[in-house]
Amino acid sequence: MELYRKNNLDCSRITTRNYSTSFSLGVRVLNARYREGIYSIYGFVRYADEIVDTFFDQDQRTIFEEFRQETFKAIERKFSINPIIDSFQMAVHKYHIDRELIDAFLLSMEMDLSNEVYSPELLKTYIYGSAEVVGLMCLRVFYFNEPEKYDQLVAPARKLGEAFQKVNFLRDAHDDFSSKGRIYFKDIDFDHFTEETKKQLEAEIEKDFQESMEGIRQLKKQVRLGVYLAYSYYLNLLKEIKKARPEEILKKRYRVSTRRKSYLLVNAYLKNALNML
Repeated sequence: MELYRKNNLDCSRITTRNYSTSFSLGVRVLNARYREGIYSIYGFVRYADEIVDTFFDQDQRTIFEEFRQETFKAIERKFSINPIIDSFQMAVHKYHIDRELIDAFLLSMEMDLSNEVYSPELLKTYIYGSAEVVGLMCLRVFYFNEPEKYDQLVAPARKLGEAFQKVNFLRDAHDDFSSKGRIYFKDIDFDHFTEETKKQLEAEIEKDFQESMEGIRQLKKQVRLGVYLAYSYYLNLLKEIKKARPEEILKKRYRVSTRRKSYLLVNAYLKNALNML
């Protein structure tokens, strides 16, 4: 069983590294005791996202429901033959991840199977489940035995997840709108996306980043560097998007260059070490 569990955790780690070099680098600079839990969470949310975002030639709704049922069966049994789900259920039990967070995440993923235009209320629900609760799961890994500290950091953790997701909306607008017909921001016409509207969205996201930074400063040093590094990557991604003209948003997927990432890593390391965040 020990080898089986190790193999499953390795699957989650490999999944994280294959799908996101930026996120996996952030995990690698965490203290080693926290990495397995974060890999397990990322692998799980990535596979759920793949079901709704990739397999359009399959019966996605049926596949997703099977994924949901297997998730909760695994949590109940404390075992799954699916290595990604088994890795996740181990994290759920070890770090006391709340059922409500899992339900909210799966609900948001399911919303992508049917909703093309999101009202303000639906968008709030979607962002909470697709991004904020993932941050809260990670926060639970960091503070699973420190409930008071966890509660103290819930609000800024949610703001960080919200900022990340909104940046993703702008970064992926080309694919979401042009290829999948999804519009996450109600009343925004990407066919007539103006500079004023773009600046309003960017200002909103910058405010979310500012509020989340207060929480990052309060994190324990063993995890602060990894979280701040992810924060830096996304903040720089927003800066790249801000440079673009509105009509360019729908033409490509924006990214932070490898060279820039290297600079951000060194900068984040020094700031964290010197307590200059």
